Amino acid sequence: MLENKFWETKTLAQMNEQEWEAVCDGCGKCCLNKFIDSDEEDDESDFANELRPGEELLFTNIACHYLDNKTCSCSAYDQRQKLVPSCVKLTKENMEQVYYLPLSCSYRRLHEGRGLASWHPLLNKGKKSKMHAAGISVRNKIVKDSDVYMEDIEEHIADWPNFDCD
Repeated sequence: MLENKFWETKTLAQMNEQEWEAVCDGCGKCCLNKFIDSDEEDDESDFANELRPGEELLFTNIACHYLDNKTCSCSAYDQRQKLVPSCVKLTKENMEQVYYLPLSCSYRRLHEGRGLASWHPLLNKGKKSKMHAAGISVRNKIVKDSDVYMEDIEEHIADWPNFDCD
């Protein structure tokens, strides 16, 4: 059983596993392909611990093929790191290094002291309807990585993953 409003009395580091998982708003944005655009022509930018000067993180509308467009959930959640080695499991230990979370991400919001957004399922009886209505989730905005040529990734750059409404 979750404590009432535990996110207001505990830091992310103090949360137990059930609380940690409940903080996830289930928007699906973490499953989007993203890349770093760099001023350096031959820069083979990888996802280091932070963006370097002249770099910009760009989101696309291309999602992992395990992401369900309707529920915005991973259809292989328990096996995701095994099936998709590049899938990063967010933990208390790596939270500082995962700078590429979208602005609306509940983990990022709590880490930055902004609290949960009004549309978060924990504030709406566990329902995602307000999140979908606010345009926060990936619902009906994605294409699957198995359906596109990754060479065309720049054609799929999207601004909406950066949106956060409160």
